[in-house]
Amino acid sequence: MADDYLLRMEGISKHFPGVQALDDVHLSVRAGTVHALMGENGAGKSTLMKVLIGMYHPDAGTVIFDGREVHMTDTATALATGVSMIHQELSPVPYMEVHENIYLGREPRNRLGLIDKNLQVKRTRDLLTRLEIGVNPRTLMRDLSIAQTQMVEIAKAISYDAKLIIMDEPTSAITEREVEHLHRIIRSLRDEGVAIIYITHKMDEVFKISDEVTVFRDGRHVATVPAAELDRNRLITLMVGRELTHLFPKEDAEIGEVLLSVRGVTRKGVVEDITFDLRRGEILGLAGLMGAGRTEVLEAIFGIVKVDAGEVLVKGKRVDLKSPADAIAAGMAMLTEDRKLTGIMGVLSVKENMTVAALPRFSPGGILQKRRMTEACAAQKDALAIKTPSLEQLIKNLSGGNQQKVLVSRWLLTDPDVLLIDEPTRGIDVGAKAEIHRLMSALAKQGKAVLMVSSEMPEIMGMSDRVLVMHEGRITGEFSRADATQENIMKAATGEQKAA
Repeated sequence: MADDYLLRMEGISKHFPGVQALDDVHLSVRAGTVHALMGENGAGKSTLMKVLIGMYHPDAGTVIFDGREVHMTDTATALATGVSMIHQELSPVPYMEVHENIYLGREPRNRLGLIDKNLQVKRTRDLLTRLEIGVNPRTLMRDLSIAQTQMVEIAKAISYDAKLIIMDEPTSAITEREVEHLHRIIRSLRDEGVAIIYITHKMDEVFKISDEVTVFRDGRHVATVPAAELDRNRLITLMVGRELTHLFPKEDAEIGEVLLSVRGVTRKGVVEDITFDLRRGEILGLAGLMGAGRTEVLEAIFGIVKVDAGEVLVKGKRVDLKSPADAIAAGMAMLTEDRKLTGIMGVLSVKENMTVAALPRFSPGGILQKRRMTEACAAQKDALAIKTPSLEQLIKNLSGGNQQKVLVSRWLLTDPDVLLIDEPTRGIDVGAKAEIHRLMSALAKQGKAVLMVSSEMPEIMGMSDRVLVMHEGRITGEFSRADATQENIMKAATGEQKAA
């Protein structure tokens, strides 16, 4: 019955320059349920949610919430109506404390009208305790890990006592233990009658947590199905419009000479005595639990941070890594973990984002060859199937998966020998994941050497020729592709066992 629905969005359309983001879509969500919203990047999921919370105004359609038609003119209206959202891209105020971030703009006041900081801290502590989130309310946001920041954002959304909470990729930056923690929180909220709209690219979560699933494709509604009636293959087919049989299209590549040698790299208290070789044509997976030091190894190799000991050699030649520019000059490239904070430049175009690291290539003698640059970018756009109306489109207007492809293009234009890739498919849909994996495999066949950090076990096992495992800043395991089982990797990741 229609009365069962807390939310009904009907006939919603939204057009951006060159893109029909939503085309007459509908979504109905019952109170006290978890409703998964699935689809590839660019399918329209986040756009619809931004319409719901008043960030975008629809060109057509109606929103009925709790039995009455509503007009979400801005996010404040949405919050007052009873809708809150955890965004995929985290945006904390880094120099504010946790309690200040959670209650920003709605601080409790005393009788004099002044902010009652003690009460605010107490409310934050009570909230974090209720949610079993082990963070001090007085900690600066900049001092939290990405995972802790994610949990604080979740707590903030819950603090509004909303009737409906939108969670956009809430587990993209947290550990498996924290995922289970979040799912306990979600089940508790569901039991209290709260509705959850859950957007994720991790299919296992859909079947664990959701009651119903709605699938979008190319800005249109495809299907709404009870989760119990779906399996992985049917869900993938609904999302991409075809069967996807090769999630990890790893091809055999000729393994050649050593291109990258890391010897005894140490950063006190962070990573210790990191030593390994990476060969031409090889994809070397770097696995480990959150906080093991994987990203820190990449940052040390790429000259982002200063090391206390050790050396890095490219093609047998020692590289003096004072900055990333030195690494780039030596033939290295690095795709960072966080697209928003350390990847894209949102106010610049797709073309400008693609070429920023390779400008010397397009400006011999100091003269910029614009036509050659545009041709190279167009070739990358076609090769990586980047969905954008033009190269002049602002990158911030692209979906997350297409932003990631632009960042890959940026580094390919520098023609590197060694690629350092940190979480290559974080927050990317299943179809785009297969494309990124296919690209990695092709690069290895071309003779590139790839060092890949990933928190996704299937990705590590599916794409790596060899796997290194880290625990507490040290390499505790090394496995061939044949020996890189989930059990072996997890034992090394928890410090229980080292590779022979």
